[in-house]
Amino acid sequence: MIDTKILDQFVSALSRVLPHGPKDVEKNVRAALQGVFDRLNLVTREELEVQEEVLARTRARLQELEKRIAELEEKLKKK
Repeated sequence: MIDTKILDQFVSALSRVLPHGPKDVEKNVRAALQGVFDRLNLVTREELEVQEEVLARTRARLQELEKRIAELEEKLKKK
């Protein structure tokens, strides 16, 4: 689910543009936007950062394993 702070910022900006709009318009816009964001299946910044860290560790491990395989292959060639 998307961070409600982003939604609050958007609604706040919309309220500045339409300062005289009724409160029910704000509620309807908020609900409509929340529904759109939910359907988009967005991830939070925190979830993205966790996945970036996992990917970085995986890449590092892959590089280590590739180096080790190359060393082992070199040893086999020498035999």
